[in-house]
Amino acid sequence: MNSALIYSSSITNQKKWMQWGAVLLLIYALLVAVNMIGAGFKIASDGHAKELFAFASNPITALVIGIVATSLIQSSSTVSSIIVGLVAGGLPIEVAIPMIMGSNIGTTITNTIVSLGHIRNKEEFERAFSAATIHDFFNLLSVLIFLPLEIMFSLLQKIGVFLSSLLVESASMSIGGFDFLKAVVSPPLGAFKELLQSSGFSDMLTGSILIIVGIGLIFFVISFIGKILKVLMVGKAKEILHAAIGKGAVSGIATGAGVTVLVQSSSTTTSLIIPLAGSGLFSLSQIYPFTLGANIGTTITALLAATAVEGPLAIFALQIALIHFAYNFLGVLIIYTVPFLREMPIIAAKKLASLATKRKLYVLFYVLGTFFLLPALLIAVTN
Repeated sequence: MNSALIYSSSITNQKKWMQWGAVLLLIYALLVAVNMIGAGFKIASDGHAKELFAFASNPITALVIGIVATSLIQSSSTVSSIIVGLVAGGLPIEVAIPMIMGSNIGTTITNTIVSLGHIRNKEEFERAFSAATIHDFFNLLSVLIFLPLEIMFSLLQKIGVFLSSLLVESASMSIGGFDFLKAVVSPPLGAFKELLQSSGFSDMLTGSILIIVGIGLIFFVISFIGKILKVLMVGKAKEILHAAIGKGAVSGIATGAGVTVLVQSSSTTTSLIIPLAGSGLFSLSQIYPFTLGANIGTTITALLAATAVEGPLAIFALQIALIHFAYNFLGVLIIYTVPFLREMPIIAAKKLASLATKRKLYVLFYVLGTFFLLPALLIAVTN
């Protein structure tokens, strides 16, 4: 019996090591994919990236692109990684910033879908739906505060420049110092690019294929790394949730950030707490800080992706990743520490949940309106 248990334990440990090995391989694939998008965009645009994105020079249009893309993909990690790759390929950073803001809003649709699992029980659904939409209202409020500041003063762009310069200087190196990954990341990218070019493809077609394959690879990586990390970490994540939620705002925010870093998905993290809210185990005010921490934790993917970018535009890729972090961190700092701002998402979420409980049609109106119809209207009005 003992030998059987030892053998079973050995197999389990081997399986875990293999899963962690797969995680490392997927992270490597993510780094290659981001570089692939950047390289493809540079080749396809032939140095005319600004002209290609002239249609998104309006910050509202860029914001809407971020919202709709993330709503459809249901992964802000995927979208932010793609944005980092595009910036590395020449996408203007002033266009990328509203896109990053939009991705924060778009990712919250997942929570709303999860809350529908409680729709048969009115009390549970009201609690679950309010817990899901508080994330939405927080991110909407954050955009309302920071987008005007960015348009008028380029606040986040200046913060990104400052933070990137600090990071580079503190490491006593130029941005080229991040090229410690170049020797590892470049070979597969270079081989694939050379294969396409030697096949007689035009620069436009070569660049387009690199972009498409890079985006597809990011989809693959984010999907599978999430599944593996769920198996490895979600059980522990639930234990952390039960231990930390309800022990104060700082603990909740720190736990939300930590769990999201572990599972590499804010959608997964926040979706974990919807059933807990629906069952009445935790109140909305207890779950709120945890949700905000998830916003901070999700920025790790873009930061990781940015470290692998090489070339003269690498500094801008690093800047947009740091801007993503700064935007989410400052949003939590400002909104949660100012009492009347802190209460606004709670009040809005409770009111909407009350209406949705009485008439389920409000749920449909809310999802279609917030994530698709309102963005379309904003583009029409601003253009």
